[in-house]
Amino acid sequence: MYRLTRARRIPITAAVIRVALPGAMVALMLSSCGGAGTEPSRVPAGVPAGVPAGVPAGALARALGRAAASGTTVLAIVRQDAPRYGVPGGLALGVVPASWYDRPSVLPVIATRPGWVQVRLAQRPNQSTAWLPAKDVTLGSTPYRIVVNLATTHLTLYDSGRLVFSAPAGVGVPADPTPTGEFFVAFDEQPPQPNPGYGPFIMVTSAHSPGITDWEGSGDAVIGIHGPLGKGRVIGTTGARISHGCIRLQEQALERLRGIPPGTPVDITG
Repeated sequence: MYRLTRARRIPITAAVIRVALPGAMVALMLSSCGGAGTEPSRVPAGVPAGVPAGVPAGALARALGRAAASGTTVLAIVRQDAPRYGVPGGLALGVVPASWYDRPSVLPVIATRPGWVQVRLAQRPNQSTAWLPAKDVTLGSTPYRIVVNLATTHLTLYDSGRLVFSAPAGVGVPADPTPTGEFFVAFDEQPPQPNPGYGPFIMVTSAHSPGITDWEGSGDAVIGIHGPLGKGRVIGTTGARISHGCIRLQEQALERLRGIPPGTPVDITG
């Protein structure tokens, strides 16, 4: 297991996320688990900007439709702690925090209504969603999508719907499985020092272990994507079931995920 550290709040910068405004695409605790192709074609760029005043009511829905057609995902960057709703205009059910472990909340948008966005959440239970007032978020986008196939024990990266590379992966053993579902990249975390094989960084996802709920008193067990933890030979070229839920990659494959922005979808299939 790996104890996730809190970090100084990191602002979203031009190197992190592309702006996606209506009308134009201008753009814990980790469960210890734990290719060929071209490099990612680009790192998303562009400073997020607020949704401009006077946007037509259907503009958000049209932007979401255009994003889906182009293989990109619209993102919502939560400006400040925002009330969450089960349905637009209903009773507030709690708060979506502007940061999670001191990293900005950058959440995939999955639906819209006039003045509202529905987003995926990073917190338990897995695949939680909420409706947020559009005024409480800034819009961005990511062209990337990560797919982890547990049946083939491979991780695949897509850019605007085009396959970038696929690599063998170590995934959860039957007793501590990697959860299936639609998740996303929450943030990147520096590995502990000394580094026992986590690789150059750890990609923290919104997935949580279905079987481990409180690792070493941490209160959670979050699924990460990281290095092989000394099991590179076991992962080999075909992948293996070797982790407690996390997704392990050879370090060269992990390095090729560097620069993938928070909010990028991570689909885990059985």
